[in-house]
Amino acid sequence: MTLKYVAVVEKGLYVAYTSLTLLAVVPIYFGSFASLKRWKNPKETRTTVKRQIDGTDESEEDLPSELVSLRDACTLPVLGSVALYGLYLACTQCNKTYVNYVLTAYFGTMGALVTTQAGVSTLTAIIGLLGIKIDDWHINLIRKSQDFYSARFTIVHLFMLAGSILLSGYYVATKDWVASNIFAINFALNAIQVFSLESFKTGLILLSGLSACDVLWSYNPEIMAIVTKNLDVPVKIVFPQLLFGLPAGQAFKFASIGLGDIVIPGLFAALCLRFDQHRAGSKNPELGQSTQFRKPYFTGCIVAYILGLGSMFFINHVTMSTLPALLYLGPACVFSMVLAAAVRGETEEVFKYISEEGRAANRKKNEPMERKRKQQAQAMTSRDTPRVSRLPNVIKEELFVPATSTILVCR
Repeated sequence: MTLKYVAVVEKGLYVAYTSLTLLAVVPIYFGSFASLKRWKNPKETRTTVKRQIDGTDESEEDLPSELVSLRDACTLPVLGSVALYGLYLACTQCNKTYVNYVLTAYFGTMGALVTTQAGVSTLTAIIGLLGIKIDDWHINLIRKSQDFYSARFTIVHLFMLAGSILLSGYYVATKDWVASNIFAINFALNAIQVFSLESFKTGLILLSGLSACDVLWSYNPEIMAIVTKNLDVPVKIVFPQLLFGLPAGQAFKFASIGLGDIVIPGLFAALCLRFDQHRAGSKNPELGQSTQFRKPYFTGCIVAYILGLGSMFFINHVTMSTLPALLYLGPACVFSMVLAAAVRGETEEVFKYISEEGRAANRKKNEPMERKRKQQAQAMTSRDTPRVSRLPNVIKEELFVPATSTILVCR
C-alpha cells in the first residue's frame, strides 16, 4: 500500500466524518422545528371547536405528540438492552436470512410511510412559499350517523406516496446505501417530531441511562458485532470511507452513526427549542406560530452536538477504538444546557420547566382526583345546608312580576 493511497484514504475519512455530521444534524434541526406547537396565548378565552370539513387549511393544526415521561426515561434503557439481546438471539438461534426478510419488509413499509410524510411536509412548504394553490380532496366515512374516519389529501400526497413506494421497492431489491440513508434520516426526523421529553430532568436521565447501557454493552463487543454484521436494516446513517479513488472490484467500506445517537440527543435539542419558545412566549403572548425568537439553548445544544460528534470521530480515529457516541454526545448536550442556564441565571427555571405535553398529561392524570374532590365537596355542602320547611302543597303556580310583587294562585 503506497503512501499516496494512504493519504487518499485519510482524506476520504475526513470527508466521511464531515458528511456524517451534516447528515446527523439535518434531522435534528428540522425535526426540532417540526415538533414546535403553536404558542397559545394564556389570555385567550376562546374555546376550541372541532374543525369540520369546510375547506379550511388543516396544515395549521398541530400534530399530536407522544410524551416521554420520567418513568419512560427510566425504562427505555432496559427495553433497549432487551431488544438488542433479542436481536442477538434471533441472529444466532434462527436463520438470519428469514430474520432479514421480516425486518426488511417491516422497515421497507415504515420507510415508505415516513418518507411520504416528510416529503409532503417539505413540498407543501415549498409550494406555499411559491404561492401556488393546490386543490385538496376529503374522505369522510360515517358510521351510525357519526364521523368514523376523515382524511384530507392533495396531489402532493399521491405523488410522494408513489415515489416512496418506488424507493422502498428499490431499497428492498438492492439494499443501496443511499436509499437506506434516506429512510434512516426520515425515521430520525419523524421520531424527533413525534416524541416529546417531559422535562430536562427526563432528558438528563434518558441520556445518562442510555450512555451507561452503551458503555456496558461495549464490554461485550461480540453481541454488537453479530447484530450489526448480520442485520442489514436502515437503523444507521452510513457514508463511504473512500467515495472516489477506490480500486476496481473493491467494495465500499463505510463509516456510520446509529439512529440512537441522532434521535436521543435530537429529543433533547427539541426540548431546548421548546424551552426557548416558552421563554419568548412568556414575554410575547401573541407569538403564535412564529419561530422568530432568540434560541440560546437550542443553538448551544446544536453546537455542542457537533463538537461532541467531532470529538468522537477524532478520538476513535486516532486511538482506533469504538467507544459509544453517546458517551460524548450526552455530556456535551447536557453541559451546553447547564452552561447556558448558569450564564443567563435561569438554572432554577430550567429544572422546573415542564413541557406543554407534560402539563397536559398531568392535568389528564389529575382529572379523576379533581372530579372526586369536587363531588365530595358538593356532598358536604348539601349535607351541611339547613333544611327549609316547605308549605303544604297548596301552591299551584308562582308568577313573578317585575314590580317586585308576587301573585300566588291557590286552589
